[in-house]
Amino acid sequence: MTIRLLGLSGSLRRGSLCTAVLRTLRDELKPPAEMIIFALDDIPPYNEDLDGPHRPAPVAALHDAIAAADALVVISPEYNHGMSGVLKNAIDWVSRPGYDSVLKDKPVSIMTAAPSMMGGVRAQAQLRETFASTVSRVMANRQVVINNAKSKISDGKLTDQPTLEFALKAIDLLIEEVKLFEKKAVLF
Repeated sequence: MTIRLLGLSGSLRRGSLCTAVLRTLRDELKPPAEMIIFALDDIPPYNEDLDGPHRPAPVAALHDAIAAADALVVISPEYNHGMSGVLKNAIDWVSRPGYDSVLKDKPVSIMTAAPSMMGGVRAQAQLRETFASTVSRVMANRQVVINNAKSKISDGKLTDQPTLEFALKAIDLLIEEVKLFEKKAVLF
């Protein structure tokens, strides 16, 4: 059984530190896990008038990718003490309507990466609060906060071995959560 992870980066930059972390994690995964990274570049600003069955095609594609995934790996930079607007916007699109959200009960591993010493801890807190409101199953593990990220990433890859190992442990916990949830679903 393949465990399908979907990676979402809150940064659109070509040289994004967050996307570099996701690419590295994806490349380090061992079967039965695999990760697809979904770029948020084409997601328009949230507009409730456009929400529903005829939502914009990029939003429908994101919705479908999340529905097909067993779990999410979400990483954000920290902008003005919070998560990126790009990521918040994407979450707003796919979390509506709340009672039937594609995010409901979806396991989520949250990470942040920033060039600062804080590594995005305030964005981490905001992400946790936002995903709690979508009734997602946010992993309860030590926070993956990658500080001084510019010094830990080279040629588009996370090269700092202790940081990589720590992030991979969070992914391992996410995979175990997916397996546990599937085992419970079979029992009931």
